[in-house]
Amino acid sequence: APELLDFKNAVKEFQKLVKKLATQKTKEKLGLYMKDDDEIDYEKFYAATQALFGAEVKDYNVKAFFWKLSSNPDVRIEWCEIFGCFLGESDGMSPQLKEENMVFLLSKKQQIIHTVVKRDDAIKGIVKVPHLDFIVTSSQKGVLTVFNKQLFYFHQDTAWITGCDFLPQLKCVVAVTERTVIIWNYRSQNICFVIKPIENCLLCVCVVTVPKQVAKDTILMGDDKGYVYLLTVTSDHLALQKCKGKRESQLQVLDSKTFHIVKRKLHDDWVMKVKYISDLNCFGSCSSDSICSFVLDDVKRLGDNLPVKEFSVPKGVNAFTYCRKAKLIVTGG
Repeated sequence: APELLDFKNAVKEFQKLVKKLATQKTKEKLGLYMKDDDEIDYEKFYAATQALFGAEVKDYNVKAFFWKLSSNPDVRIEWCEIFGCFLGESDGMSPQLKEENMVFLLSKKQQIIHTVVKRDDAIKGIVKVPHLDFIVTSSQKGVLTVFNKQLFYFHQDTAWITGCDFLPQLKCVVAVTERTVIIWNYRSQNICFVIKPIENCLLCVCVVTVPKQVAKDTILMGDDKGYVYLLTVTSDHLALQKCKGKRESQLQVLDSKTFHIVKRKLHDDWVMKVKYISDLNCFGSCSSDSICSFVLDDVKRLGDNLPVKEFSVPKGVNAFTYCRKAKLIVTGG
């Protein structure tokens, strides 16, 4: 009983602290706040929270709570969030609140411990496959992993993987390395196909989503010489049915000359990212090139010499994404 009483008192004091911080942030947004010795910054907020609740609160939860309140002082906040316990969907939140703050309001947390990726390795790509409810990851030192109810992984010691994606028609994972394209059929005896040689070092990869395609997938890739590639892979290339009876983790090398690969030089420097934007029926590619930093056009332009839609940014573009709701493209240099 005394412990419960102390905790209730701590919650009341915490609510006073939050109210004071919200008032301060509101005045800051309105330009009415004058800094003084009572100003609450993150360090003071963290120290006060630790004094009230002790080691039960974690640094990342306190930081998320503080920045959430700082960005929107009027947002609904519960004291339990400071312990990493977030509101669920059944708590009567408005649709607007759900949409704007989903980065903080999670229904549950789950930690995945994967011993295949070693401590000195690094995850280079992560792709969510919503319709199959799993996640694909690729590590720098050659580990491909599918996280779902079961754990599938493939490890190639000699390859440094630079990107990955999922082939929706062939139901395989695609990854690129310095000189090869990897097609991993994780469902069928863990078979992996390696397409080589590729002339230049591949840096990024994505899938072109074409709904009407059957038993084949089209892949976009970018390299370190400014080229963007278009590669079509069919089930006949992989001969998936013939490989089912072979031993596990079998590596099969396929000659790149047997594939239809189209490429075009669009940039004068590394291609940092390629992405197919289905809403626009276009592909995008960005580069650290200051002259042709970003290209957005039809994939047909990769097979001809017609001009492409491009624009330049000093020191280039390192990343970009498309927002369907806002109908705009954001780039980062």
